[in-house]
Amino acid sequence: MNSEQERIARSTGVVSSATFLSRILGLVREQVFAYLFGAGFATDAFIAAFRIPNLLRGLFAEGALSSAFIPVFTDHLTNQGKEKAWELANLVLNLLLIALCLVVILGIVFSPYIVQVIAPGFGKEGGKQDLTTLLSRIMFPFLLFIALSALAMGMLNTFRHFGIPALAPTMFNLGMIAGGLFLSPLFDPPIIGMALGVLLGGVGQLAIQIPLLKKIGFKYRFKINLHHPGVKRILLLMAPATLGLASTQVNIFVNTLIASFLPQGSVSYLNYSFRLMQFPIGVFGVAVATVTFPIISAYAAKKEMGELLATFTSSLKLVFFLTIPSAIFLAVASQPVISVLFQHGKFTFLDTVATSQALIFYCIGLFAYSSVRLTASTFYSMGDTRTPVKTSAVAVGVNIILNLILMGPLGFRGLALAASVAAMTNLGLLLKILDKRIGPIDGKDIGGTFFKILTSTAFMGLTVWIYLKYFGLDLETAQLHAKILNLLLILVLGLLSYSAFSYLLKLPELDRILELLKIKG
Repeated sequence: MNSEQERIARSTGVVSSATFLSRILGLVREQVFAYLFGAGFATDAFIAAFRIPNLLRGLFAEGALSSAFIPVFTDHLTNQGKEKAWELANLVLNLLLIALCLVVILGIVFSPYIVQVIAPGFGKEGGKQDLTTLLSRIMFPFLLFIALSALAMGMLNTFRHFGIPALAPTMFNLGMIAGGLFLSPLFDPPIIGMALGVLLGGVGQLAIQIPLLKKIGFKYRFKINLHHPGVKRILLLMAPATLGLASTQVNIFVNTLIASFLPQGSVSYLNYSFRLMQFPIGVFGVAVATVTFPIISAYAAKKEMGELLATFTSSLKLVFFLTIPSAIFLAVASQPVISVLFQHGKFTFLDTVATSQALIFYCIGLFAYSSVRLTASTFYSMGDTRTPVKTSAVAVGVNIILNLILMGPLGFRGLALAASVAAMTNLGLLLKILDKRIGPIDGKDIGGTFFKILTSTAFMGLTVWIYLKYFGLDLETAQLHAKILNLLLILVLGLLSYSAFSYLLKLPELDRILELLKIKG
């Protein structure tokens, strides 16, 4: 393992640890949500309302902004020095403040019309559309805080500070948990407390990064210059990058729209299952992409394309190694996992069964969801924002067509399957184009690694399935402590069996993880 691979592995470990804590708190957040509101009227309304600022968050904040900002900021830092880099950061910050304040105001004013577009089926149920509009208006300012947080994250990541930015989402989860436990009882309907918790979380996510930003030398200056070359370049990159990173969010948007016409609870089942899938995506997929992006951006700035391709390939195989077993484990053990996390209060065993069915279909595309971000970032590091736009457009088209085809026979399950197929389509197209652009990509090496990982994962999945078949619990009647113990045993069994099979197949990614943990030999 060369020094760059070791740096990525170690930094990934830092980001994964911080993200793991954040995702654990995210699961606690969802548990609080499930306990207080179950899967029904208020939950459907909140999820649909949060989709609106969250969609814009993915497009204009953590998605397009980071993808456009980091390569340009890295280029300024590498070739022009800190002073010019900080000047660019302030110009972007001030422009972002002005633009997003306007977007937030317009969003609040036009929320009723936006809700009619995103969830037209809610109009059939008395008061559901009005509640969704109210929640949307409360949560819209979240977009401003999360966008500023994303800009701070981009600056810190460029300076190779990954821990604090990765830890920042814990503040968001803590804000929502506090909203549910302490604010919800103060309002009628109580779901308003969760919406206010979103705002608290957004403020916290930004605030936790400010001290480190000051420490590395950032000083705020109010200055606007739309003619600055760096600002122009970022805006040019952001326009197509907004569409290029839109695939996942637009697919979720379409799923929500169509699910609003399905039986009550469908939106909630899709949301709970997608949140679970986001756990390994964040801990592994996003962590690898976050660490790799500034490194390959530096290679791109120095025109070292061979090193860029080698780093990308190594990172892609690491993503496969971490996310494919996660997907199989979640699919096989979906009911025990969901039962432990959510089957409390108003969330019933029938809700567990339905949510697990959606999760299984989402898991089919989990590795692709994780890999698309890394692969698209490789194009952005080279200043190519057009290619991800084109592949995303195809993926969105595939998702919409499959939604319409599968919603009849499979219901909400079909929407999860369509999203997975769309993600795999997006990844396949990106890899094919990248091979032509800076390749050749060693497809035999990547394919061989993928097959070995899939083989190891299949044996792991079979091991867990056999255990559940003969030693599984009755999840409808079992006590929580028994279900927790059972889940811990399943986790240990899955980890040990996957590690053993990976060792037998001599997967080099296992060695990278073992070296990182200092337990090799």
